[in-house]
Amino acid sequence: MKSRLWLTGLLVCALGTCARADEPEYAAVFADGSKIGFMMHQRIVTGGQVHTTETMHLTIARGGVVLPIGVQSTTIETTDGEPIRFEYAMDAGLMKQKTRGTIRPDGRLEVVAEMMGTTQKQVLPWPKGALMSEGLRLLELKTELKEGESFTATVFEPSLLSAIEATVTVGPVVEVDLLGRVVRLTETTVVMQTPSGQVVTKAYVDEDLNTFKSVTEMLGMRLEIIACDKTFALSPNDVVDFLDKMLVPSPQPLEPTAAKAMVYHIVPTQSDHGLQFPATDYQQVDKAADGSYRVTVRTKPIPTGQTFPYKGKDAELLEALKPTTYLQCDQEAIQDLARQAVGSVRDAGQAAKKIEAFVDQYVSGKNLSVGYGTALEVVASRQGDCTEHAVLTAAMCRAIGIPARVVFGLVYVDEFLGREHVFGGHAWAEAWVGDTWVGLDATRSAQGFGPGYITLARGHGDPKDFFGMIHTLGYFRIAKIESR
Repeated sequence: MKSRLWLTGLLVCALGTCARADEPEYAAVFADGSKIGFMMHQRIVTGGQVHTTETMHLTIARGGVVLPIGVQSTTIETTDGEPIRFEYAMDAGLMKQKTRGTIRPDGRLEVVAEMMGTTQKQVLPWPKGALMSEGLRLLELKTELKEGESFTATVFEPSLLSAIEATVTVGPVVEVDLLGRVVRLTETTVVMQTPSGQVVTKAYVDEDLNTFKSVTEMLGMRLEIIACDKTFALSPNDVVDFLDKMLVPSPQPLEPTAAKAMVYHIVPTQSDHGLQFPATDYQQVDKAADGSYRVTVRTKPIPTGQTFPYKGKDAELLEALKPTTYLQCDQEAIQDLARQAVGSVRDAGQAAKKIEAFVDQYVSGKNLSVGYGTALEVVASRQGDCTEHAVLTAAMCRAIGIPARVVFGLVYVDEFLGREHVFGGHAWAEAWVGDTWVGLDATRSAQGFGPGYITLARGHGDPKDFFGMIHTLGYFRIAKIESR
């Protein structure tokens, strides 16, 4: 189980619209009223270019393990707001990443990523009309601060290597508490369209569109960034355990391995949150008229007699064979491990299970000290929790030609963090065998995947694939469970 480290990237994107002054501006970061870090924003004009830097430092506890996280994003643009290049760095304990991107003369984006002593290069299309920090600032200055006015922009986010459509709508002037000082500011609503759902932020700005406070509700928590002086911003943080906040109580003890299916009766805890429970090959979702959900999860046998590599033409499955930033299945180190795990087996189902068991043994340091590692980082460190097991499992499956992806959701455990009979945030992998997706959980390969899992989101291991679940996890309770 784990907290979602990728939320730091989302915070920089969602709440990083702090004051646009040329001098460094500081802000404190809060989770449910507890200070967990700070942000610093600085804009420097030099040599006909504008350098905008957003720095965030957070302290997050995960099951008693304190994990300091540092993120820095710098965009370089012309004084007219034309993008030139960017730099992005994340330091999360054992996981350190650096990414540089440059827009080439042909209009394409050249990206160089460094992690665990390896360098990856790729060329991506630059999103049409995408802005970075200075371009967005100039667009904001053209907007009249009048209630009801709005504008939409395509904003490139370096941490995601993709663009997000953001719509800003001007609201009323309201009184806002800034750490005990009450001021009148204009409320604006920022709606960001991510690949898997919306992220909504309330930002409170002055007449010059400087943001003094931002509020985002996600994962059942209220996340705030409030402008303050440097001394308070850098003051010691509180210790907030994010894992504890993501536990969902079970209404009863369960024996998932003894059941062929489980039916979860799920009730929203807030009416204004649209819950998302995706239907899968083993998860059926039915929504009732009263807004509650019935989620049925069944055990499915893994098909036998299926060979690999996959040779079909299904676009979704072909996509699930490609290397990604987090699933580097084209790297020799991952391919070697995959061949070692599978040996002479040619049955796809057996090969997937062998990879699952291999990863369970290979990741010998099972701990919460890694934030969110890529498959290649896991190969080198042999450490991590569920997400590290999941990305390595999916990457190794892809490396031998078995389509695979990463899944986020919940899993039932008898005890966790001193609490009994709970569902905790979890990650696992799915592999395509025959004509169906099958679950693979390398953190518990002997027990096997079963009806004690609830899927919330699926993707290719990239954090942006899982934003959609931030308005689901933390906003429901399980009222009843039927075992079948």
